[in-house]
This record gives sequence, structure tokens and C-alpha cells, in this order.
Amino acid sequence: MSNPPTGTLLALCRVHQLITTKTGFGITAIDKRPVPESVAIRKFGVFGDVQGDREHHGGPDQAVYAYSQEDADFWGRELGRDIPPGLFGENLRTQGVETTGAVIGQRWRIGAHLLLEATSPRVPCATFAERMDEPQWVRRFTEAGRVGVYFRVLHKGKVQAGDRITVESTPSHGITVGKFFSNPTVEDVHTLQALHDAGELTLSAHYSKYFKRILQNAS
Repeated sequence: MSNPPTGTLLALCRVHQLITTKTGFGITAIDKRPVPESVAIRKFGVFGDVQGDREHHGGPDQAVYAYSQEDADFWGRELGRDIPPGLFGENLRTQGVETTGAVIGQRWRIGAHLLLEATSPRVPCATFAERMDEPQWVRRFTEAGRVGVYFRVLHKGKVQAGDRITVESTPSHGITVGKFFSNPTVEDVHTLQALHDAGELTLSAHYSKYFKRILQNAS
């Protein structure tokens, strides 16, 4: 049996300050920055963090957002600017493990106790575009498909920068959050729904509207 994939937590980020958006969407907690100390991650995310919009970017099924250094380096080259940890609103900046390439339902162990389960891709929004201040940012981010991954917390634990990440299990269906974001098919919908109905996979509530849209577009 081969060893499970491993990586490193480069940075743990939480909200630095709440910002009132210029686009009229209220208060956002997208301004996240690294913290040096060990911090607990619980059901609703990083202790001391804030989710400004739990309907679209939070709640237990989107408790933690991870983005890889590899994808951040891509954007650094594309934009000609530094992409420091937290700039995309991520809680975890990782290296050596797939984030956009995480299979839906994949489980990560970080540190000794924290256990996460991959749930869904990040969908770019106007608040993200405002933060980045780049032309056509939502379109460019969408077309690049390097979206990162949301997790739910299966077992709480304290983590800090430098902790080891171990991919403990990966579902055999093979549908990654990036694939579902960029190129979802009717077959993907049927596969994920069947696994969910059988109790082999727990999908977040967000998927019902995605499934409906995919099936409607295919008809």
C-alpha cells in the first residue's frame, strides 16, 4: 500500500478586520491574515474568525477554506503581484497537497487531532472582486478554475503554521471540487446524489441548487 499524500500548512489565517463593502453587500470578513500561534478549529471554523455571510460562504459545511501555494503562485505570475496567505480570504494556505484537486468527501488530518472533510469549491463573488481590485476578476478566476476547497470539521483540533497535512482517505468516485466547478456533468450529479442517498457521502445543502441548474441546462 502506498503512503498517503502529505503536505504542509504554510499559514493559518483568520479575520484581521471587518470591512464594509462598497458594492452594498454589507460587512465582509474576507480580510484574513496569518496568525503565528496555535489556534483551535471547531464546527464553524477557526476560533476567533468571523463569517460575514454564512448563507453563501460559511456554516458548518463551509467552515474552513483552503488554498494552495501552488495556485497562489500561478496567480502571482498572472497578476504580477504577491499573493500572501489570506489575500483570497482563505483560512489555510497549504503546500504539497491538492486543494482545487481535492475529491469531494476527501478527508485531511492536520496536526494531531483536526480532521476535515472536503465539501465544495469556492464560488467567486463581488466581494472577492472588490478585494482583489483586478479587471474582470470573477470571470478570470472562474475561467482559471483554481478555486480552492471548503471543508467541514469532523473532529476539532488545534493547528498552527508548519503542521503536517495528511490525506487520510479519498472517495473512489474521483470527482474533484475543481472538476465539479469547471466542468460538471449529468453523470457527476447522478453519481454524487446516489452516494449521498446511500449514506456513503454527505453533500452540503448548496449542491441541490447546483444539481438543478446542471440538469436543467442539459435538458
